[in-house]
Amino acid sequence: MDAAAQRLTPAAELARDNPVRIPNESAAYRAARTALLAEEIELRRHIERVAAQRRALPPGGPVVGDYWFEGEDGACDFAGLFGDKPTLVAYSYMFGPERERPCPMCTNLLGSWEGNAADIGQRASLVVIARSPVERLRAWKQERGWKDLRLFTDLNGNYSRDYFGILDDGSEIPALNVFTRRDGTIRHFWSAEMSGSTADPGQDPRGAPDPAPLWMVLDSTPEGRGADWYPKLAYGR
Repeated sequence: MDAAAQRLTPAAELARDNPVRIPNESAAYRAARTALLAEEIELRRHIERVAAQRRALPPGGPVVGDYWFEGEDGACDFAGLFGDKPTLVAYSYMFGPERERPCPMCTNLLGSWEGNAADIGQRASLVVIARSPVERLRAWKQERGWKDLRLFTDLNGNYSRDYFGILDDGSEIPALNVFTRRDGTIRHFWSAEMSGSTADPGQDPRGAPDPAPLWMVLDSTPEGRGADWYPKLAYGR
């Protein structure tokens, strides 16, 4: 444990001294809520420790594949995805040419990222990579009303195969990869590696923290995430 962690006030103490009280709450509710608050504080601290461990990863593998993309402004190689940023965040969108419509779950995630894309773009290059032709991606972006997400076609499929957007059997899966460009060398930095093989019993595969705000909101409700529904691409008005 580092010195900063040793100086932290115990979570139970912070929770005990929390001044928040909800109107008409019972003593039993407050006791349970205080115990939960201590766990939430510990969870926040664990998230910070994991983020620090992620940032401290040693250099990843160099990116050397023959990767070509087409975006709304034309074709580019892998380096072109970075723009003027040293870091690239690339999401593999389940929207291949064989699909009539893209994956609803991917779309739900990207819809929330759209609201943050311009802000993320201040610090890193954020791109969405799919295998459908760029004209189709452009039309879908317009239909969704997305303005700031940057969509690219994986022209030869090499990137999707190498960085886990396609399984060995040809089926698509979502993938989130982060790359760096330092001293003229592009390297892989981190990818979301939680999949079906790492899922706990009774849970769908998910990352931690989960990249979709949808789940954070539902996790704060008494009903939770549920198991009998799925996000839709459109809802009746």
